[in-house]
Amino acid sequence: MDWALQDLIDKQAIREVVLTYCRGIDRLDFDLVRSAYHPDAIDHHTGFDGNIDEYIAWVTPKLSAIGGTMHHIGNHLVELHGDHAISEAYSMSTHWGGPEGIGMINFTSGARFIDHMERRNGRWAIKERWAVREWTRSDEGRFVNPEGPGPRGRRDASDPLSALRSSLE
Repeated sequence: MDWALQDLIDKQAIREVVLTYCRGIDRLDFDLVRSAYHPDAIDHHTGFDGNIDEYIAWVTPKLSAIGGTMHHIGNHLVELHGDHAISEAYSMSTHWGGPEGIGMINFTSGARFIDHMERRNGRWAIKERWAVREWTRSDEGRFVNPEGPGPRGRRDASDPLSALRSSLE
């Protein structure tokens, strides 16, 4: 296969790892989150440093206590180095809802996911991640209820994505 085509295939696979992580976090699908990492991966988030199992144990109660999150990936640059790669993806994520007293809720933050990706047995995944928080702003008092009935995101099997997937299986 032509090397330029293989580079494109590898870069796309790496981008899908980052997007898989975002979908998993936003849908509270921690098996999906885990699939974005190698089993011995390390994660560094604001307030956390540890392995993937520790990260999931740390983040699950935080995300389960709030109404939802939505991660958007913007600029994404991938540098290939054989079976290793550097992935830098800009992210803006919004967190909303939840009870008082659980810490910061209703906020948006800008961050960069700086990932050491590694290809093992033909599969790209995160070997080490630095979630570099660049800024955070409070959105308290800015959220409003939807203007009318319609589809709503859910963090379980009743989400429209899950329903569509089930209909096609």
